[in-house]
Amino acid sequence: MKFLALAFLLLSVTTLSAKNVLQDAIDRAPEGSILKLPAGVYKGSVVIDKPLSIIGEGEGVIIDGEDKGTVIKVTSSYVTLKNLKIINSGNRHEKVDAAISVSDASQCEISHCTIDDCLFGIDMQMVHNSLIADNYISSKDVALGLRGDGLRLWYSNDNIIRANSLVKSRDMVIWYSHGNEIVDNYGKNNRYSLHFMYAGKNLIKNNKYELNSVGIFFMYSQDSIAIGNVVKSSQGATGMGIGLKDVSNFTIKDNTVLYCAQGIYIDRSPFEPGTHNWIENNKILYNSEAMHFHSLSENNIIKNNIIAGNIEDIVNDSRGSKTNENEIAFNYWDNYEGFDRNNDGIGDTPHKVYQYADQLWMYDSDVKFFYGSPVISLFNFLAKLAPFTKPLFLMEDDKPRVSKIF
Repeated sequence: MKFLALAFLLLSVTTLSAKNVLQDAIDRAPEGSILKLPAGVYKGSVVIDKPLSIIGEGEGVIIDGEDKGTVIKVTSSYVTLKNLKIINSGNRHEKVDAAISVSDASQCEISHCTIDDCLFGIDMQMVHNSLIADNYISSKDVALGLRGDGLRLWYSNDNIIRANSLVKSRDMVIWYSHGNEIVDNYGKNNRYSLHFMYAGKNLIKNNKYELNSVGIFFMYSQDSIAIGNVVKSSQGATGMGIGLKDVSNFTIKDNTVLYCAQGIYIDRSPFEPGTHNWIENNKILYNSEAMHFHSLSENNIIKNNIIAGNIEDIVNDSRGSKTNENEIAFNYWDNYEGFDRNNDGIGDTPHKVYQYADQLWMYDSDVKFFYGSPVISLFNFLAKLAPFTKPLFLMEDDKPRVSKIF
């Protein structure tokens, strides 16, 4: 009965208010009501301040922000938005003009929505135990740095972010937010597909990111797991697959990182004394640099990875990063030059990585213009054959695997 009365209400308010039919229906609806919208264009800039569901019936349910402010603002728990197309937010960054803004709420759901031509997509501030699933999100058609974030969690815990597509947005941001599940999402032509800061105990699983500047970047965070993700073709001279900066007790496992300038970037991680990061069972393939170390980075456990097709296996751009003080074993290196005489699958001699003539470009950015050129390749060959400077020892895998299959 409640639904039937509401459906009649939604149709009847058109004669009462030409200003905002949808807002009138929301204001008149009792708590817990379900508004099922028929196809049509509805005026945005609406506020939902009570438990309520708004569900589009079929295709063609459009909520238009008319280029002013945030299209839908939610300030209540137990709100559901489903099967809607939300377009044309305002373009003010300082006001965080978004398709959907949710604040101080829990047990909300936003699913099967299309967001287009909105500066920010979904902005969540202090939102907990909610579901964001199966949405398509795109920002305004402006330069990358001028777009807003497609999805933003701020002090928001224990949410499920599942199967969303962010395309031509800026970032997906998880800041000061803990215990979230980020699963089966897709990102393309963004800046940071996924950026964490001061976040802990999050699960990042089976996401796919391509043609972004950075795939996944973790900063000042701890106790999280990234498993089964695919990051490919991060763009630009410093395009990055997975980055770790000042993070502790992370597990980076079963991921595939390929066609990036930097496969895995490690900066002062692990950060907390007495902790480790586990980098295991990953495929790091066809990158300019498989693993790039910056600043002091020791006590990482790097095991059972496949490292193949990269121009450089290990890069150390800081003389004090102590790359040789990580636990490195049982990885497959396509550059390994040893033998396996007893056929146990483990090389008879350790795989050692040195820096030769490439030290020139490592500490002088002007020389890096020649990176990958025949000149530097020739210098490296000559340096290995008859070193004219002392090579820098980077790391040793004392039990290298000789097969990619394990």
